[in-house]
Amino acid sequence: MRILISGVCGFVGSTLARVLAQSGTGHQVCGFDNFIRPGSETNRAELKRLGVKLFHGDLRAASDLETLPACEWVIDAAANPSVLAGIDGQTSSRQLVEHNLGGTVNLLEYCKRHRAGFILLSTSRVYGIAALAGLKVEAKGNAFQPVLEASTHGVGPDGVDESFSTTAPVSLYGATKLASEAMALEYGETFDLPVFINRCGVLAGAGQFGRPDQGIFAYWINSWMRRRPLKYIGFGGHGHQVRDCLHPRDLAPLLGKQFAAPKLGAGNRVVNVSGGTASAMSLRQLSDWCAAKFGPHAVSADPEPRKFDIPWMVLDSAKAARIWEWRPQTSRTAILEEIADHAKAHPEWLDLSAPF
Repeated sequence: MRILISGVCGFVGSTLARVLAQSGTGHQVCGFDNFIRPGSETNRAELKRLGVKLFHGDLRAASDLETLPACEWVIDAAANPSVLAGIDGQTSSRQLVEHNLGGTVNLLEYCKRHRAGFILLSTSRVYGIAALAGLKVEAKGNAFQPVLEASTHGVGPDGVDESFSTTAPVSLYGATKLASEAMALEYGETFDLPVFINRCGVLAGAGQFGRPDQGIFAYWINSWMRRRPLKYIGFGGHGHQVRDCLHPRDLAPLLGKQFAAPKLGAGNRVVNVSGGTASAMSLRQLSDWCAAKFGPHAVSADPEPRKFDIPWMVLDSAKAARIWEWRPQTSRTAILEEIADHAKAHPEWLDLSAPF
């Protein structure tokens, strides 16, 4: 099977390309990237060694996709992943929309042209901020936990499920991914293409640069180890806010099943995929882990929340388990240890983690 991965030299894209190329299933993996992010060249050399065919292209430029070889499946792993994108001064709102939404449309046009299936790696950030911020929570063991009430819809003891509100605001980033989901499903229906949407928790593991936009786990561990300033922001400044995590290689078995699946009904094409409650932890708990690993480090506090901050987000992946028999394989501890080991082994990556 021929598989095309966008953002193939990024953290998620390169991880999936490695796993698929080494799976022994005979997949022919290729991908394209604009190679502007730090570390792209490092990943490029390794992927070439594994036989992954690489192309230079900008997802926003439709003409760059015209010369790509025909493939049977496309994995959309390219995105500006920051919830603050478009308002942080690093990228404009138009750039964000052109990359995340316009790029997805360009990929869908490629799929239409080559009759290819499409898998979108989406995000937990499509769920409504107001609804999430309005959840009643309490602090237990230095971490927020939801207080479930009869009127709470789409949230259970195992987390947020796919029925939870996606009503705006969801952030500009979340909106581009939610709109991409809608476009992907519409292209699938209109042009009879297989389409699947995987809403991911915080993707984390070795190979990230410790940038805030690449996820809180790698950022916090790298900053702690290198004694960079850290701050608990919002919610009283106690660090009780909670996220779950997922290693991207754990997506590979799910993708393999989706490649082989017949076209499913609309209600079965969108699933949460995450480590769930077993992988979830608060910033304060992550600090405790870092202190035990690297020694003490002071963390300052700012009690005022930022725009789009939420106190608790854990995804319930029961639907993915039911439909695909999928469950995460990499434990939270293994993910944290992998990030720490990589940070120790690659001190030169510190210079690459600065904003560009």
